[in-house]
Amino acid sequence: MFKIKLLFGLCLVFLHYSVVGQYRLQVSPNKRFLLRENGKPFFYLGDTAWELFHRLNREEADTYLKNRADKGFTVIQAVALAELDGLHDPNPYGDLPLLNDDPAKPNESYFKHIDYIVNKAQQLGLYIGMLPTWGDKIFKHNWGVGPEIFNPQNARVYGEFIGKRYKNKPIIWILGGDRNPRHEQDIAIWRAMAEGIIAGAGDGDPDKVMMTYHPQPTKEGGGSSTWFHQDSWIDFNMFQTGHCRNTDIYNKITHDYNLALTKPTMDGEPIYEDHPVCFNAKELGYSAAYDVRRSAYLDLFAGAHGHTYGSHDIWQMYDPSKRKPVNAPPKPWYEAINLPGGSQMSHVRTLMEARPFLERVPDQGLVTEAYSGGERIQATRGKDYAFIYSTAGKPIQVNMGKITGANVNATWFDPRTGASKSIGKYKNTGPQTFTPPTNGTDNDWVLILDDAAKNYKAPVKWSQAKS
Repeated sequence: MFKIKLLFGLCLVFLHYSVVGQYRLQVSPNKRFLLRENGKPFFYLGDTAWELFHRLNREEADTYLKNRADKGFTVIQAVALAELDGLHDPNPYGDLPLLNDDPAKPNESYFKHIDYIVNKAQQLGLYIGMLPTWGDKIFKHNWGVGPEIFNPQNARVYGEFIGKRYKNKPIIWILGGDRNPRHEQDIAIWRAMAEGIIAGAGDGDPDKVMMTYHPQPTKEGGGSSTWFHQDSWIDFNMFQTGHCRNTDIYNKITHDYNLALTKPTMDGEPIYEDHPVCFNAKELGYSAAYDVRRSAYLDLFAGAHGHTYGSHDIWQMYDPSKRKPVNAPPKPWYEAINLPGGSQMSHVRTLMEARPFLERVPDQGLVTEAYSGGERIQATRGKDYAFIYSTAGKPIQVNMGKITGANVNATWFDPRTGASKSIGKYKNTGPQTFTPPTNGTDNDWVLILDDAAKNYKAPVKWSQAKS
């Protein structure tokens, strides 16, 4: 009997540590990427579903999450205390998140609905990029419903509550909620919330918690690195480039990439698909798949560890039968989940995972002319492969010899379809010009160069890889 009890006890201990470690992410030794607990690379492919907990019922959440998992997304960014009057407009079950707007008094019924969605995401292999609150609950600035309810004391209490509740779940914690700190009081609130989350989710150990900060766009420099780069709770930096057709977004990545204290970095909110460009649809129209593709490849090839996609219809979970839209999106969320740009994010993932992941570095020395604006050419490489992105199909003059091999195999990768086409073998010396199959707006291409001796295979489409 003693042996049986001992064996049972050891099994429980093993199970406990298996569950505890199963979803823990860590920063890679070179401080550029994220790793799973088993040491394998984790590619952060996010979607901004800010209003997921607030506006979708469980059946709708099931539909949304399965769609995203099927398309290869790995992270769903969603907000517990939501932006769109999240404190006073109840969720689909009539529940508000807090009692009397008190962060120290969470409403159990509301958080049970979040529990369901977190658990469903877990079943589908998705991480939740959990924002404990949208930033208007700390300060409204020129927009936002608020009310402003946080101070350092209750932020610490709320952080510990929500951290403990989702301890050992597939969570990446994201503070900030679309706000830049104004002064030391704001900074103190966020630091207190981070401290609470670490106490609740990590037993006081920041290495057990993966956390970042989601700011508004900044005119110069980086995003979260502007205020929190030296803080130990910031595992990777995040910035936002906003909803205009910015053509120099790669400079934000470069800024953070070159900081002396090395940390991974990424764009957590670039231009959304189907969004009024610069909030001016009348004159500038709506963004399209090409806009979101360009952001993804330029950011990643400039050195980002991952990338976030977004749709204007999805972030607010717009449903014309239930609520008025924000900035008049033309589609309901349940149609927008199949927009072409969102579907094309799976091609981004298959490309990035098709070659050795952790050795990849940005290297503009691969190209003779990088251009600028809408014709930008951005390059990245490993030791024996290179990816070069031509935003508008401009010819790419490559400075050969930057990767290993006497010869290289060259392939065109189509970001619209995920298809690859071999174009032959080339000497790996001197300059060599490669002309994409098509050119102009919406004619972006990726040139893949591989050390011919490695016999790398072309990237497999996501639909084939997961089948």
